[in-house]
Amino acid sequence: MKKVAIITSTRAEYGLLEPLIKRLLDDGKVCPKVVVTGAHLLEEFGMTGREIEEDAKQFGFEIDEKIDIHMAGDKPVDISRIMGNALILFGEYFDRKKPDAIVVLGDRYEMLAVCSAALNARIPIIHIHGGETTEGAIDEAVRHSITKMSCLHFTSTEAYRKRVIQLGENPETVFNCGALGVENALNVELMNRAELQESLNAKLMTCEKLDENLIVKQTGIENKNNRQIDLENRYAVGTFHPVTLEDNSARKQVEELIAVIKKHHDITWIFTKAGADAGGREVNKLLVDFAKENDNFYLFDSLGMRRYLSAVKGALFVIGNSSSGLIEVPSFHVPTINIGARQKGRIAGASVINCEPERESIDAAITKALSNDFKAMIAEAENPYEKSGTSKMIADTIEDFLLNNKLNIMKSFYDISF
Repeated sequence: MKKVAIITSTRAEYGLLEPLIKRLLDDGKVCPKVVVTGAHLLEEFGMTGREIEEDAKQFGFEIDEKIDIHMAGDKPVDISRIMGNALILFGEYFDRKKPDAIVVLGDRYEMLAVCSAALNARIPIIHIHGGETTEGAIDEAVRHSITKMSCLHFTSTEAYRKRVIQLGENPETVFNCGALGVENALNVELMNRAELQESLNAKLMTCEKLDENLIVKQTGIENKNNRQIDLENRYAVGTFHPVTLEDNSARKQVEELIAVIKKHHDITWIFTKAGADAGGREVNKLLVDFAKENDNFYLFDSLGMRRYLSAVKGALFVIGNSSSGLIEVPSFHVPTINIGARQKGRIAGASVINCEPERESIDAAITKALSNDFKAMIAEAENPYEKSGTSKMIADTIEDFLLNNKLNIMKSFYDISF
């Protein structure tokens, strides 16, 4: 049976890949081999590889290998070292296991190194979420580079499909299938408010003894007073990542966001940490310190897909600069406050409010999101990333290309007419 290695390095990306893994497994035509790497294997980001292990037992798929590529630090030079480590270790993995193809999603810097190793090993690359633009992040260049290395492409909108073709990819290998995250949002059985509250508080109380001093880790935040989240109160959900193409802007932007949060004592804030990007640890330190001193602000390493989507469904709004605010959240008709330049250029629906990373602009966006006029306007708004049958279309196409030997690494550049 043909083997396809599905590479995952972050909590968000695995949540998107999960329905595809299950569908390939259920179809039984090709064998999905999951490779766990990156932030999944880091305690400070929630060691989310454990959640994948639980899914593997429950659904019967195989974790082929765990490949630890990370080193200390998140400065640009540290990111380069991590990429170098990934290139070496994945080169060795591909030499050992020789999968018939790999699947990667999105635009993580470590995936650029993984794809470079696969290209050297002459292993075809299947890419999901190509053609998108995020002008404030290094992801923009990484994403387009992975597109040029890949043989088969699945985009989330027709405009992105056209952009991949504009990059020289043959239209016969580029498919607009919608976003996997939207399929999750529409089909995952979500928790009601009481179940969500119980689940969040259980996660808060999950303790780990880290050393002989009995320092207690509460899934990313010290919770010394055993605080409990009360979802009877109004709440918002947030994630804030550093803008990786700006110099040293993370601290200032988080401080501006925190200044606004302080003003809204009547809102409970449920945040997840920034990912393992350059500057991510600085963002997380600021948020951890803020959470320790503020009883209405809760910070988690990771919520997991079902818990996160359940929280979004009942939120006043989602705030920050995560792609999920533009892709998945609009399907719930919940406002998204998108801060700053990280997602600049990405297609956004009517429920997305863009603002500057400055307290006055963020506060004005919150006022707009809470207004009855805005909520009425977005009640019937369409999500541009929504399309039925996303995971089925991707799985069927992968199976067709693999089983009929249609993945060709010797591809020609497709020229368009001007």
